[in-house]
Amino acid sequence: MSAPSGMPPTWETLRPGTTHIWRTLGYRGRFDGDRMVIDWDAGEDYTFPVASDAVVVHGGMVATLLDTAMGGACANSLDEGESFLTADLHVEFFRPARPGTLHAEGRVVQRSRRVAFCAADLTDAEGALLASARCTQILR
Repeated sequence: MSAPSGMPPTWETLRPGTTHIWRTLGYRGRFDGDRMVIDWDAGEDYTFPVASDAVVVHGGMVATLLDTAMGGACANSLDEGESFLTADLHVEFFRPARPGTLHAEGRVVQRSRRVAFCAADLTDAEGALLASARCTQILR
């Protein structure tokens, strides 16, 4: 089983061929300089109804996508032998995410020897800003 497109190589190196978030949700990603860019086709299975004729993507799925984009950007900044864990995650929801292709871009905002501060934005296929996130990553 090959690694999904753009998946951070450490996931495939540490657990080759195993199930993880990229494979489970079908993320498509790439590094764009120091940014991790992920596209995800959010289907009806990841929604809940808000009216008789409308559904929105579950906020936890939005948070997962943003967290994964920030984690990929952080992973790309690590030195040999370093790892990280998320210590804090804050998500702001501006508009409901509807089924369709969602686009997340994560980046490292500031990094020291022990901590990385990351941010990410989520847009829909038309480019409308749906949510933003920030996190603190503890470097190990």
